[in-house]
Amino acid sequence: MAKLSVSDVHVRYGTNPVLKGVSIELADGEIIALLGRSGSGKSTLLRAIAGLEQPTQGTITIGDKTVFDHGCVNVPPEARNLGLVFQSYALWPHRTVRDNVGYPLKVRKMAAPQLRAQVDEVLDSVGLAEYGDRHPSELSGGQQQRVALARALVYRPPLILLDEPLSNLDAKLRDEARVWIRQIIKKYGLTGVFVTHDQVEAMGIADRIALLDGGQMVQSGTPEELYTSPNSFFAADFMGLNDCFEVTIEAIGGEQATCRLGEARIVGRDKSGKRPGEKARAVIRVESLRVVDGPGPARVPATLVTSVYVGSRWEHLFDVAGQQLRAFTTSRLPDAAHHLELPNGQLWIF
Repeated sequence: MAKLSVSDVHVRYGTNPVLKGVSIELADGEIIALLGRSGSGKSTLLRAIAGLEQPTQGTITIGDKTVFDHGCVNVPPEARNLGLVFQSYALWPHRTVRDNVGYPLKVRKMAAPQLRAQVDEVLDSVGLAEYGDRHPSELSGGQQQRVALARALVYRPPLILLDEPLSNLDAKLRDEARVWIRQIIKKYGLTGVFVTHDQVEAMGIADRIALLDGGQMVQSGTPEELYTSPNSFFAADFMGLNDCFEVTIEAIGGEQATCRLGEARIVGRDKSGKRPGEKARAVIRVESLRVVDGPGPARVPATLVTSVYVGSRWEHLFDVAGQQLRAFTTSRLPDAAHHLELPNGQLWIF
């Protein structure tokens, strides 16, 4: 198993800084998700770890071996002994599944009996034991992705890197793949770096999430920490389904801010650093917003604009003091005036 250490890594494309001093520490057997929107630098960081991009500053260590130290060390990708799984499956169409998976062992000159046994074992692990003699064109997209993962796992790399590996799959297959990818990486006791822009993938697969924006680390922690304790407006807004709206701060007391939304007062956890009288942004998870019967503490009047039925719930759009907020219920709502409750423990003020 490998421990990964990335310290103050910078990457430039020409004069354009893509990574601006990113550092992460990854324990043996831990899976970290590099999460962020397009252009945040997450894939560039993975490629720098793999040796496919050369940083302009910083160090990268895998286990007890430094693989990059600017101006001193730059171990080539093939000598870093990493497992790589990319968005493109990159399977040889003229080779069977068994040959595709066994290729890394063949180039390492493993004896044929051991090679076949190791390939059969990993194919069984990814649920493709009966598909070894087929060609990639005879497989579904989800099965091809499993072949690509099996090929990366077959030589037992200490560190496996996965760059948006599920983006070519449909929604149902992605849901299934989240489970078996984590299960397989943990089964083999590997350390994993998983790049995604999908927060559900990140929370479902990773032990820890590193949220990137603009080439910098915004927040790092467990999925629960990022979801329940965001440290910035970006982190709060990026994770989950949210209602974001503008409020006016009336008072600050300890870690709480009393704010005005229209004619109503609401209280949230203050992370704004602002003063009374200033405008601020409020964020609450949509599932935390409750449709209630009448006025009361932490409640605001709301006019129902429209409703949509999505199978397991109704999604509603409300007008609150000229701003739009969404809420969920399990049943249809009448076209009438309503109230929304915003629990102060679930509301953040930035």
